[in-house]
Amino acid sequence: MSTPAGASPAGPNRASPAGTRTASVSPWAGLWALCLGFFMILMDTTIVTVATPTIMRELDTDIATAVWVTSGYMLAFAVPLLITGRLGDRFGPKRVYLIGLVTFTAASVVCGLSSTIGTLIAARVIQGIGASLMSPQTMAVITRTFPPERRGTAMGMWGAVAGAATLAGPLLGGLIVGTLGWEWIFFVNIPLGLLAFVLAWRLVPNLPRAARSIDMLSVVLSASAVFLIVFGIQEGGKYDWGTVTGVVSIPMMIAAGTVLFVLFVLRQALTSRDPLLPLSIFRDRNFSLAAFGIFTMGFASVGMFLPVMLYAQEALGLSAGQAAVLLVPVAILAGVLAPLAGRSVDRIDARVIAVPSFFILAASTVWLGLIMRPGTPFWLLMIPLALIGAANAGIWSPLSTTATRGLGHTVAGAGAGVYNTMRQTGAVLGSASIAALMAARSSTLGVPVTPDGATVVTADTAGAFSTAMGQSLFLPAAVLLGGAIAVTFFQPRVPAPPQR
Repeated sequence: MSTPAGASPAGPNRASPAGTRTASVSPWAGLWALCLGFFMILMDTTIVTVATPTIMRELDTDIATAVWVTSGYMLAFAVPLLITGRLGDRFGPKRVYLIGLVTFTAASVVCGLSSTIGTLIAARVIQGIGASLMSPQTMAVITRTFPPERRGTAMGMWGAVAGAATLAGPLLGGLIVGTLGWEWIFFVNIPLGLLAFVLAWRLVPNLPRAARSIDMLSVVLSASAVFLIVFGIQEGGKYDWGTVTGVVSIPMMIAAGTVLFVLFVLRQALTSRDPLLPLSIFRDRNFSLAAFGIFTMGFASVGMFLPVMLYAQEALGLSAGQAAVLLVPVAILAGVLAPLAGRSVDRIDARVIAVPSFFILAASTVWLGLIMRPGTPFWLLMIPLALIGAANAGIWSPLSTTATRGLGHTVAGAGAGVYNTMRQTGAVLGSASIAALMAARSSTLGVPVTPDGATVVTADTAGAFSTAMGQSLFLPAAVLLGGAIAVTFFQPRVPAPPQR
């Protein structure tokens, strides 16, 4: 067998002629190993949400500073994704994944030991960098180790992990904070990280690497553009969309980021050798539509649960652990049903599953928003939440399978980087937008606010606060409708030719 152009021999795990299988390691074993680490990094996107009040109290800080425990992680996660996806192509996805896993786990130790809010935020930023190294590699390995006719089932598992981890973050965070303390939401990553490292080291194959150079100017342009845009969106509400410092304003940052991104795209179009982002991947209509669809899911999955958790704790008077119980049906149904959806995508048109799921998810979110009142029975809240979990299961897998089905192995890392960038950017935008909307609706409905931005919920204001939180959910529901419209334009899958 000849070595593909630009690739190095794979040694004992050399790829087959199709470039998708390994001789000595089952792709399923490698997938399970990767999914453990992938679960950790996505869970940490939302797990801190429910612990924020406790962190504020024990580290003696205000809400504006405490928000950076989550924001710092999400920003550091999102900014390098275009680059880290390409690093997997250049140095091998297994190697980059393991480096990211070590970085993430070591930073988790520092997070748990932090005695000041500054140390915690800095450690969370390092965690985010580790997560950014790991995330695209999981998707790229699936694309390169599973043949197209079995990729849907594999992506079903990947989608199950992505959906369940994002949804399980507040649930596990509430249970851990209520029993062991906030530090343990980070300490729990240590045994999981060690186990994930051993499993990935043994079970994930060493795939062929592309002998490409990395254009440093493109790296600087892309990282600067994503940072300025994401930071501007994320912090815009905090500064009332005005001046940050001196003459620098939020609109200026977003505009500068946009200009840099345009320059980055132009450079990719004009670079004939090894572009950081091969623009050819966007000629695949399904990839482009799936990338937009996952953006809407990132926006909704992170944005919707903050008002729900605040409502449960502030208006209903539940503890963090009790509030987390509300999300049990969401996490269970998403985790159980997503693999079934993945297996179905191998046999039927992805639209049959994804389109109804998007509409159900949007409708269930609106329903939940309408019934969020101080006297709403616990069981009634769980009905739309259960539907949200079931609908999630029908979206993550079809989107990821459809996005990667047409990608060649030489651009698998770049495609995974773009796809994960869209998801994480959606999450950042969703988090910032929902925070701004919650504050605006609370102010409009007469809920008092302290100087540090915290709402004051009493027996007299619980009704108005509940209404504000419920109405905030209409935003992610509207964004999900955009995702539903996008996936209706997926091109039907063309059956793969017989393998020779």
